[in-house]
Amino acid sequence: MPSEPNIELEWNGSWARLTLARADKLNPLDWATVRDLKASVAAIEAKSDIYAVVVTGRGRSFSAGGDLDGYIDLYKNPDKFSAFLEDFFDMLNAIEASSKIYVAAINGVCVAGGLELLLACDLVIAAESARIGDGHLNFGQLPGAGGSQRLPRAIGMLRAKKLMLTGDLVSAAEAKDMGLVSDVVPDAELESAAKALVEKLGEKSRAGLRGAKHLANLTLTTDLATGLRQEIDFVHRYATTEPDATEGLIAFKEKRKPAFVR
Repeated sequence: MPSEPNIELEWNGSWARLTLARADKLNPLDWATVRDLKASVAAIEAKSDIYAVVVTGRGRSFSAGGDLDGYIDLYKNPDKFSAFLEDFFDMLNAIEASSKIYVAAINGVCVAGGLELLLACDLVIAAESARIGDGHLNFGQLPGAGGSQRLPRAIGMLRAKKLMLTGDLVSAAEAKDMGLVSDVVPDAELESAAKALVEKLGEKSRAGLRGAKHLANLTLTTDLATGLRQEIDFVHRYATTEPDATEGLIAFKEKRKPAFVR
């Protein structure tokens, strides 16, 4: 019998869905899954007609983190563990640097590596029953796929340290209060809510979406003065070369819906 796939990649017109598909194992982010995600992100990036991606999990977990047996093996081989960490880094960095908008739809437990995947996405919507946290220290582990760096930037140092040091999981509502989740919906509405959010994004200028993501992400790598200067340069180029910029102004003046480039 063929083994179950680690992930499933679906094309839905101009957006895609990435589903962590090993529900029986709570969708672990083991090395094989990380490599499959990395390949899928590259495939998505190569499609110019795709503007957004929904990332979710199957069953009762978004992802409960790494595969424990796999980690025990990797810890015994420093070179293999280093290669795994590099693949994980490359995959999450590719999501963060992508021209597409990644929407994490948190359907259940989201811990450790699952949280690190969430943090690389651009928007996060969660089911009411979702439970989210770092959890590494509960078993003497440390976040190695960006969690220690992205989490404080996302929710502030004190809140990040509380999640990291206590290992506590918080409810979807608590995660929203701390800025880790943008929207919380009833469990049965998660799929439709994620689809509605993606379709709302689809009404925007594709070039504008890419530009807004790029500008916001500058805050992750630049100081304020440098970021302000780069914003000026980027927006000047956008306003003077992107047709959507002029079209948006004309549409506003003419009191009509913009006809953006698709």
